[in-house]
Amino acid sequence: MAAAAGPDLRRVGFVGAGRMAEAIAQGLIQAGKVEAQHVLASAPSDRNLCRFRALGCRTTHSNQEVLHSCSLIFLATKPHVLPAVLAEVAPLVTSEHILVSVAAGVSLNTLEEEGAMVMARGRHAGRSDAELLQTLLEACGQCEEVPEAQVDIHTGLSGSGVAFVCAFSEALAEGAIKMGMPSGLAHRIAAQTLLGTAKMLLQKGQHPAQLRTDVCTPGGTTIYGLHALEQGGLRAATMSAVEAATCRAKELSRK
Repeated sequence: MAAAAGPDLRRVGFVGAGRMAEAIAQGLIQAGKVEAQHVLASAPSDRNLCRFRALGCRTTHSNQEVLHSCSLIFLATKPHVLPAVLAEVAPLVTSEHILVSVAAGVSLNTLEEEGAMVMARGRHAGRSDAELLQTLLEACGQCEEVPEAQVDIHTGLSGSGVAFVCAFSEALAEGAIKMGMPSGLAHRIAAQTLLGTAKMLLQKGQHPAQLRTDVCTPGGTTIYGLHALEQGGLRAATMSAVEAATCRAKELSRK
């Protein structure tokens, strides 16, 4: 993250236009943090850019144009592509830019080696820089500042966790389908169950074990179902999935 003195954050750029970039852009626009016409995204082809255009954003095939036009830049390319992209745009980076990497497994050292003035929070970037970015990103959901050493763990938990939760939602629905419920209804109820549970955990601030205990009647249906999940190794498999994803993120950061 490169600190800047009074950047014009009315113009936000994305180098890379994948799903992560799209989600951030959509969140910022819907929350009124930035106007769609002040968002510029670049990518080699129109395959992903069309989704940005659907949001009302401007698009380009030139990464350098993004640096010329915007002060806040999200680097959202695939990890293996980022070093080449940094080498391309590094001569254009000034003290007026804030660079934010959302590429999994890319360390701040990689950014620094390309000549960009990149600062890890707590070393050079001021509190105001971090607070400014945090305020913007909270439009897309919860945003918390963590040491760089925990970023790979966040990737394994939250980034990859989306797929893990989808797999569990799918399995929940398929269990109901097996017992005779129509597919569409089963998937809607499974998704709503996950949404409702997540809201209760966040709003009440309870440990998941407490909420699980609250809905588990002695001798009832839930404890029988939980027993089946324990027999299937759900808890250990989920922990191993987060561990595996985190280890892979660490491998990518070393490349």
